[in-house]
Amino acid sequence: MGNCLTGDVAGGKQAIGGVQQMPTSTNNAGQNDAVDFFFRSRGQYPLFSQIELSLSASNLIDRDITSKSDPMAVMYLRKKDGNLEEVGRTEVILNSLNPNWIEKITVSFQFETVQTLVFHVFDVDTRYHNVPVKTLKLKEQDYLGEATCVLSEVMTKPNRSMTLNLHGNFGAGVSRKLGTLSVQAEETIASKTVVEMNLRSVNLDNKDLFSKSDPFLRISRLVENSIVVPVCRTEVVDNNLNPIWKPVCLTMQQFGSKDTPLLIECLDFNTSGNHELIGRTEKSVAELERLCQQREAINFVYPSTSHGRNKVLKGQLIVDRFVEKVQYSFLDYISSGFELNFMVAVDFTASNGDPRTPSSLHYNDPSGRLNSYQKAIVEVGEVIQFYDSDRRFPAWGFGGRTADGHVSHAFNLNGASYGDEVVGVEGIMSAYSSALANVALAGPTLFSHVVDKAAHTASQSLSQNSPKYFVLLIITDGVLTDMAGTIDALVRASDLPLSVLIVGVGNTDFTQMEILDADKGRRLESSTGRVATRDIVQFVPMKDIHSGQVSVVQALLEELPGQFLSYVRCRNINPVGAPAI
Repeated sequence: MGNCLTGDVAGGKQAIGGVQQMPTSTNNAGQNDAVDFFFRSRGQYPLFSQIELSLSASNLIDRDITSKSDPMAVMYLRKKDGNLEEVGRTEVILNSLNPNWIEKITVSFQFETVQTLVFHVFDVDTRYHNVPVKTLKLKEQDYLGEATCVLSEVMTKPNRSMTLNLHGNFGAGVSRKLGTLSVQAEETIASKTVVEMNLRSVNLDNKDLFSKSDPFLRISRLVENSIVVPVCRTEVVDNNLNPIWKPVCLTMQQFGSKDTPLLIECLDFNTSGNHELIGRTEKSVAELERLCQQREAINFVYPSTSHGRNKVLKGQLIVDRFVEKVQYSFLDYISSGFELNFMVAVDFTASNGDPRTPSSLHYNDPSGRLNSYQKAIVEVGEVIQFYDSDRRFPAWGFGGRTADGHVSHAFNLNGASYGDEVVGVEGIMSAYSSALANVALAGPTLFSHVVDKAAHTASQSLSQNSPKYFVLLIITDGVLTDMAGTIDALVRASDLPLSVLIVGVGNTDFTQMEILDADKGRRLESSTGRVATRDIVQFVPMKDIHSGQVSVVQALLEELPGQFLSYVRCRNINPVGAPAI
């Protein structure tokens, strides 16, 4: 989901967990198909099972003055050197001291390793309620406590569930009960089956005094020993007793099996966090399918406060559409023959510094030591050439003054008048060295020309119905002159089978690149007001890789599977040779 809340900027009203999910793992502890495929192809086969963790908490401390805490949980893996590696984050739940988070955290359970999990719980400041959780700076949030366990402990419990006491340091002599954190573990299900449903309700009871209810659905799976695991919630429909919700998409991991009972609750949204139950029902996916086929509605019930029968309500749940389909993975496409084609563009602008001086990012060291751009080409090239079947890359430079005396914003890196392709990392390195000797650094720094050139290539492939997806790799110092023009070009390209991977070299302020990455939860908007169809940009600063914060493979491939899948799924494109859905 885009935002950190179980809701939108209006205050917790967005759907969560019930849309088509994209890969979101941000480290080696979780699963990323592209990263896993890279290592397995090199003979590295770790023995593990993918585990999905559901988190909930009780009796948290209240750090807010006029309301309750807005909690979010963060899970870390303690490494051998004692440092913590972040694995994942839940969403933020508004005004709750007893949160039951919907977002799951996936971790690879390695049988031969002691994996110590550390959980931190934070109260997220109101200023950040419309910011994606992965971009939140945890030092700016209020600390609510932490807990630790070993993953194998959880996995060997009868219900694969543990409740941990939260503890924390709130100053000398301060002793407070911080509440508990519960961890529920489940192995992920290797199934591609998903169901998509259009749900609506009619004749709901009104719970508001001066307006109508603001209903949403919360769907949970009922497991052994009456444990309730929330799997999704719809968006809130304001002021409506006959709401129609956006389609809900559930994976088999979420619903278990078609006969597993689901608890479907209809609630009236309140900004206080005390959402009022309108009604509830228990139905399996199979029963929901039958309701749709037979065009029947099911009445909600209200639980009895005594031991009497539940009250049957006038309000009904209706399934207007039920579709069971296959949701293919990134690897399904790649292994079927769907090609990834990379293109490379190198920054030749003067902001990189005079290549004759050691401080230049383009410094031509007489000793043969690689400069910043050469290091990036070698490290990044090893990864991208693995995914490019013919290892032939169109390679361009931009912002340099070529031999004809003109500044070009998309010249062939190999110096040829016709033919821009080079072969492998060696070809890129050779063409770069040749260009550095024959092209003068100039400017301004314009990305739009190479983005348009890449988009043209992708558009031609699309018109030929080729099973190809293109990735433009831009290596730059991050000083951009045409921000508006670049955004316009990226918005135009967002309809095409294209991603743009920007690799930042040096220690420049990369704020502009982070804006292009659109990780703040809002898609790019062009100068004409057009909003990008999808996010196609990923920014990777090489300084993070060199500092050891993240591996080059993980950094480069973090968002690519999700961007690829967002394109093929919205166009209903199947893997090569797969039957139509």
